[in-house]
Amino acid sequence: MGLHPRTWFSRKTLRKDLVAGLTLGVESVPDGLAQGLLAGVNPLAGLYGHLFGMVGAALFTSSALMTVQVTGAMALIVADADLQSRPDPDRALYTLAVMAGLLLVVLGLLGGGRLVRFVPTAVMTGFVTAVGVNIVLGQLSNFTGYTSQGANRLAKTLDLGIHFVEWSLPSLVVGTITILIIVLLQRTRVGALGLVIAVIVGSVCAVLLNLWVEGPVVLLRDLVAVPGSLPRPVLPSLDDILFVAIPAVSLTFVALVQGAGVSAGIAAREGKASDVSRDLIGQGAGNILSGLFRGMPVGGSSSGSSLVVTAGARSRMVYFIAGTVMALVILLASDLVAYVAMPALAGLLIVVGVSAVKPSRVYSVFKSGPLPTVVMAVTFVLMLLIPLQFAVLAGVGLGIILFVAQQSNRLRVRRVVFADDGRMREIDPPARIPPREIVVLQPYGSLFFASAPTFERQLPAVTAESGESVVIVRLRGTDDVGLAFVEVLRRYAHDLDAVGSRLKLVVSEPVVVRQLEAGGLAAEIGDRNIYHGTEWVGEALRRAYDDAREERNRS
Repeated sequence: MGLHPRTWFSRKTLRKDLVAGLTLGVESVPDGLAQGLLAGVNPLAGLYGHLFGMVGAALFTSSALMTVQVTGAMALIVADADLQSRPDPDRALYTLAVMAGLLLVVLGLLGGGRLVRFVPTAVMTGFVTAVGVNIVLGQLSNFTGYTSQGANRLAKTLDLGIHFVEWSLPSLVVGTITILIIVLLQRTRVGALGLVIAVIVGSVCAVLLNLWVEGPVVLLRDLVAVPGSLPRPVLPSLDDILFVAIPAVSLTFVALVQGAGVSAGIAAREGKASDVSRDLIGQGAGNILSGLFRGMPVGGSSSGSSLVVTAGARSRMVYFIAGTVMALVILLASDLVAYVAMPALAGLLIVVGVSAVKPSRVYSVFKSGPLPTVVMAVTFVLMLLIPLQFAVLAGVGLGIILFVAQQSNRLRVRRVVFADDGRMREIDPPARIPPREIVVLQPYGSLFFASAPTFERQLPAVTAESGESVVIVRLRGTDDVGLAFVEVLRRYAHDLDAVGSRLKLVVSEPVVVRQLEAGGLAAEIGDRNIYHGTEWVGEALRRAYDDAREERNRS
């Protein structure tokens, strides 16, 4: 599990890890505060989440360079979780982090990483795009200095636009300066430290403006007291468990999907295979430690992971170095941290939100067809209109529906024809069953319940002229058909029997035979019309075909 020191420490890699750890540690201070601001909680909770989340996960993730910190998506879910309605909102936040961590650990131990393959690209594109837009909309109040009102971020944005005369010019100046510096520095050798420089410059401007202009720019110290010590551990609140259950489940799904994306990207660079289930355990450990030390929920961070990779990190030691740097900043520079300006953090988050929107991905989904486009659009709209913990679960539901629809539509029925030399070839099935003919049908694709109507539509029609024929349905390689599929076969057998024809089945899996028996089909067509496949490909089908030919000749 990465617990052996040799897996995360080496003298050969220490220098590179020191440089990368210093960069990550310094950058994580304003970024963590910004994520706390985005979540609408004590910004220090975002700072502690960055610190303890990455340290707690460092020993357990499958990749040595997977950064686990507070992400924009998770911060937005926390913002919509209505924690302020609880008697102790801070304690509810810590409980939420711990509960999400426990769910992630359990899911990882159960091998839940396999679930990520069921999340369609359309849902993920709508989700990520909406997260970017929500981040931008959620920071407009801090950026403009006007506290907008509304039921959701769209309504608040509309209210903000209507009351533009009440915007704070000093706040706008500070936020704009921060954005400009980030944009100018992000493609230079300064790299991620450009975020730190931008927030520092913006905050200095805020302090100067507060001295010269009325309507002061809000600083961190105006919102909370910044302690010069690390937080003491706190236990979760049992009274808040039921309240935070839904957002905890939503956070688990977000961590699953985001973490898989981050892990896959790093694994591709390292030339290794990612282990999503193990990464879930790592993210869970990070959440548990974050919650115990008064931090926010955390997950796999693509920006943090890219930062350490770009900075040249080589081992897990980078996260302990970064954690040490953050701890030193908290212990030795808390008085300076207190002067961080909220519009500067808002400007940082707006840049993050804009960068999350990828028009090329949206266009690729649009080109893939109307169904994925509709699913993407619905996911996007839901993420804007309803609380994110419910929107995430709705997105998961849409993903399942899309997966079922895609799988059911992929079913295809082919006809197998025997040539005189014994070879078999596949052609399109006839529209109707001809009289006195043997028709062999081979379905391809998943034969679960949702595909049963698709299969039934592709079956050749049974007419009054279809008498004295035999239809053989080959189910080789199919290990589960479901009762809905069995019912389709039972109706088809009844239609064939009504015109003097017969249905035969070639089955290779015992579980399918049991399902045929449970659905009553085996009793209806008789055991003699069910042929059990063997390791010899085509043997059972040829026996069924030969028997059908003899029966037809006798009739």
